[in-house]
Amino acid sequence: MNGAGARRKGLDWEREVVRRFAEVFGADKVRRGFQYRDGSEIPDVVAPVFAIECKRGKRTDPKGALTQAMEGAAGKGLWPIAVCKDDKAPPIVTMHLEDFLELVREWWRTKGA
Repeated sequence: MNGAGARRKGLDWEREVVRRFAEVFGADKVRRGFQYRDGSEIPDVVAPVFAIECKRGKRTDPKGALTQAMEGAAGKGLWPIAVCKDDKAPPIVTMHLEDFLELVREWWRTKGA
């Protein structure tokens, strides 16, 4: 795949991630970050509680994507996550264990026993 094709594939994936998160949070609460760049690091997708880095390709690098999400989340009070999709595989979400446990703790308080 040439460079333009790879960029289009990445942009299509970002749009798909926006669509999927908008199903949860609402379309007015989720947007692609690129549209709002001001020179500072910003995630690919911004949602109410997440700074999302999106990667799609033959073999993605979830750890590297999470590092980028951390840069985009810095000082914004958002959980950094990486949403990666290898070709012909289901997408995965990567986040730090402490962030995941905090998220589960919040969920358990509202939905648990």
